[in-house]
Amino acid sequence: MLLNDTFKTIAKKNEALYKDKGSRFIALAFSVKDEEEAKKLLEDIKKQYYDACHHCYAWAIGPTRESQRMNDDGEPKGTAGKPIFGQILSFNLTNVLIVVVRYFGGIKLGVSGLIKAYKTASRLALENANIQSVTIHDYYKVEFEYLYMNDVMRLLKEESIIPEEFLHTNCCQVVIAIRKNNTDLVIQRLKLIKTIDIRYLRSLYN
Repeated sequence: MLLNDTFKTIAKKNEALYKDKGSRFIALAFSVKDEEEAKKLLEDIKKQYYDACHHCYAWAIGPTRESQRMNDDGEPKGTAGKPIFGQILSFNLTNVLIVVVRYFGGIKLGVSGLIKAYKTASRLALENANIQSVTIHDYYKVEFEYLYMNDVMRLLKEESIIPEEFLHTNCCQVVIAIRKNNTDLVIQRLKLIKTIDIRYLRSLYN
């Protein structure tokens, strides 16, 4: 269960450059909604920077970072993906992919030098990014007899819920978005209204 129904992510792509002993580290930070989008972006970056030595990356996806991945792409184990991921955690972000593209400058940096380079490049990309707070909402379709219209609308007003969609068929149907942490309380209150039918639709980040 979430303790908070908000999380932080970046608003759009951001880029930063770090140089050390001739090597260039290009950090590209993206906001992503799922693994499929992250994988597609990674493929595009590998094509764009096809002549680079390494395309190291890390991502965290989902409100509780339930999807996590780190990849050193040929660098010594733990010197790239882990420090990149560490910066995502340091900024308390999720739904973020960071790819650091390395062009080798001819001089080896050693384990500590690589860790510093990938960490610094990632940090610079996030420091300059527009970080925003995102709220999780649960969407429900609520169906009830017209006789109970006032009861439903009064409850929604008390909970500061504005109907997303209103449908009039043989009965009344309304689509509502409830903040994740308020969902249980609102659903319990709605169920006290006679003849009401409540159906979960989806969860979205707004």
